[in-house]
Amino acid sequence: MVRLTSSPIALRPFLKWAGGKRQLIPELLKYVPEFSGQYYEPFIGGGALLLRLQPEQAMISDRNVELINCYQAVKHSIDDLIQNLKQHRNEKDYFYEVRSWDRQGEFATKTSTQRAARIIFLNKTCYNGLFRVNSKGQFNAPFGRYKNPTIADETVLRNVSAYLNRADVTIRQTDFAAAVADAGQNDFVYFDPPYDPVSPTASFTGYYRNGFARSEQQRLKSVVDDLTRRNCKVLLSNAYTPFIQDLYQDYCCVRVSASRAINSNATKRGKVDEILVMNY
Repeated sequence: MVRLTSSPIALRPFLKWAGGKRQLIPELLKYVPEFSGQYYEPFIGGGALLLRLQPEQAMISDRNVELINCYQAVKHSIDDLIQNLKQHRNEKDYFYEVRSWDRQGEFATKTSTQRAARIIFLNKTCYNGLFRVNSKGQFNAPFGRYKNPTIADETVLRNVSAYLNRADVTIRQTDFAAAVADAGQNDFVYFDPPYDPVSPTASFTGYYRNGFARSEQQRLKSVVDDLTRRNCKVLLSNAYTPFIQDLYQDYCCVRVSASRAINSNATKRGKVDEILVMNY
């Protein structure tokens, strides 16, 4: 059986995230297995599947320091976070002032809650909700020119915070392999890594400072193999590319169509083919 919390409240992600799974949830739910252990999500992003399933026991993680700091703030400092968010303004000059914080030495003196509010504010007001950093790890998406974005969505934030505190949810900033080192029989791991590019020019490398090259895709495949040997159930999402199809040819694979609302090129938004990989 799937160990889910008893909460009837439908939860939504508090961040828009490149590759987010809100539009793909109906397809993903068709393939989520029965499990009685812990849920793991090592590339948490916006957390759409986590928030849909609301498992009783979960370990969520990511390499992105600022993203994980957001989750920690939502779980542990929700009142302070909302108060910080209410101080931010949807103004162009102000946006660039706040965006520049990570280019200044005093950024290190900002509290964890101030940093979390900054990321949520930039995410809600930047162009197309695109979380993007440059080679130095500095946020560099431009101002979005939205008329009236909801910067402090108090209901969404408090509902997510309530779940993170009601359930046994561990939040870690770590590499995906380390995140699932203890996963085993009866556990379920959902991998949603940065996708393999569908063309040489399509690679979205701004999510992590160092990108996610095909060598990382191959390392992830090795982790999936190891989890399979440990009788841990694994579901993985990726782009439907020849490279990924070949990489996981020994696994059960399903081709699905997903809507993509976040892309720096407006002509590349819309329906795209993705692959779901399962070891069950």
